[in-house]
Amino acid sequence: MSDRLRTATLAVTVLGLGVAVYLTYAHYAGIDPACGISHGCSKVQASDWATFAGIPVAVLGLIGYVSILAVLLLVPGDAGLLAAVGLAWVGFGFSMYLTYVEIAEIDAICQWCVASAVCMTLLAALTTTRFLRAPSQETTA
Repeated sequence: MSDRLRTATLAVTVLGLGVAVYLTYAHYAGIDPACGISHGCSKVQASDWATFAGIPVAVLGLIGYVSILAVLLLVPGDAGLLAAVGLAWVGFGFSMYLTYVEIAEIDAICQWCVASAVCMTLLAALTTTRFLRAPSQETTA
């Protein structure tokens, strides 16, 4: 089970990283993200909420996923896993806040943003489960 949890954690992290890379690219290239059924991606990306403290939210997501991946791969044992748990929960909280903003303030849904929020939610659950199940047996990744 631990190997499957480890693999799932890494896969979700890489998937979230891919979403963040795409949104960061779209931001800096000045293009609208491809947005199938919801048609809200452009509205979300053009909103005042698309930056936080002057930093594009997509870049913050990129930093978050890279940080989680780095501690999972480079910091051994419980310390790395606990750091990943903390980062994932911070990312989860921020994602929930941004999802609320999409619905309540912007009145638009960006499927890419929702995909990132789902990834971060899964990461919070997966890293916490891994930490609670076998903290002394984990190494890296």
